[in-house]
Amino acid sequence: MENKTGKNSRRNFLKKVGLGGLSMAGLTLAPIEDQVAYASQHVNRNSNPSELEITDMRVTRVLRTPIIRIYTNQGIVGHGDVRDIGDYRYALMLKSRILGLNPCNVEKIFKIIKQFGHHGRQGGGVSGVETALWDLAGKAYGVPVYQMLGGKYRDKVRIYCDTTMSSDPQEYAMRMQERVDRGYTALKMDIGISLLEDVEGALVNTEHWENKPGGLSGWNSIPGSYANTEHPFTRVQVTEKGIDRLMEYLDVMRSQIGYEIPMGTDHWGHFGVNEAIKLARAAEPYNLAYMEDLIPWQYTDQWREITEASTTPTLTGEDIYMLEGGFKELIDKQAVNIVHPDPVGAGGLLETKKIGDYAQQKGIPMQMHHASSPVSFLGCVHAAAATENFLWLEHHFVDTPWYDDLVTGIEKPIVQNGYVKVPEKPGLGVELNEEVIKEHMDQELGFFEPTPEWDEQRSWDRLWS
Repeated sequence: MENKTGKNSRRNFLKKVGLGGLSMAGLTLAPIEDQVAYASQHVNRNSNPSELEITDMRVTRVLRTPIIRIYTNQGIVGHGDVRDIGDYRYALMLKSRILGLNPCNVEKIFKIIKQFGHHGRQGGGVSGVETALWDLAGKAYGVPVYQMLGGKYRDKVRIYCDTTMSSDPQEYAMRMQERVDRGYTALKMDIGISLLEDVEGALVNTEHWENKPGGLSGWNSIPGSYANTEHPFTRVQVTEKGIDRLMEYLDVMRSQIGYEIPMGTDHWGHFGVNEAIKLARAAEPYNLAYMEDLIPWQYTDQWREITEASTTPTLTGEDIYMLEGGFKELIDKQAVNIVHPDPVGAGGLLETKKIGDYAQQKGIPMQMHHASSPVSFLGCVHAAAATENFLWLEHHFVDTPWYDDLVTGIEKPIVQNGYVKVPEKPGLGVELNEEVIKEHMDQELGFFEPTPEWDEQRSWDRLWS
């Protein structure tokens, strides 16, 4: 029977244990109610997982990344990211479909909302909600997310870092060396035909695109521009002179950092299969870790043609949503050497693990793309820890000094000597540093403002009759 005296004696018992006044051997001789009290003293008594319900979803945005917060009836919250440069409404449109549900039923909710995701940034809403659900479930049960994904294969996750482009090969090489000096053991460099725009005789068929809106910029939203024309249809070609110039960059890089450090390449430009094969073959002497996104991922047979034509490894996948309808064909056809999902767009943490597990069955390793906030960065760390064929995770904000400050609850710096320790705290293992978020957030969107306009479901979602 519970009474005041019993509560006081139990409190005194726990105090003695906490002060080292009792040994663990002595604990076994204590009354059973004291043993139970000691064993359960760290349980989150504010959470009853079976009665947990989602009550709200709100959003803020920082580093071009919408961060969602899911609220519950028991006071605990979960966080996730919509993919970088994605629309926060991809997540908010899901709010009416998850209100009142138990966030611990992650798979059940995922099956409800997955139809509203798609490739590219459109997968960011579903992925952000899925990550936030794992964060909530981990907090409710008091375990780190990796444990709910099946446990971990590694205690720390290897990071590769992006490096911004420079037209000067020597300057570019020094930027890469700075990464090495900071302890990174895997690198990626942006290199491509944009470096050849001013090199006479290096490219064919560029004048057509230069005279159109957007020019040869690879990043704009202009319909019909070079940036929005899929690679095989630009008919841009690279001459031998252009190839020699691009290989000069690789030669300077390797001369500076050596051959021990894996180095991948990205943003080669928009051109067809033949140009991709020429470049991949020319790069063979430099032992690249991979050439990324040479053509759109959808052209699976063309990817296999490129992969089979050269010993330079190929990699793609950051814009693919889910295993089914996305990665599966790429993997089944052995079209690339490495798959490259972004968990913030691929469907979330468990879906990324499923992609990795399936690729492993076919003998293909997995890297992870990431260019969002530290919230999903740590989410990726959990997924990477739980996936056996994982190689490296991308860190896109190496040069943003306040990146680590956006979260609390984890040892800083987050990346140490090129690795991230897998968090052992419940959920993702971090919380938002609200002061820093408010300092750098999108002021127009605000800080997790109420979103009642998204509470009501206004459509019939069933996909069958």
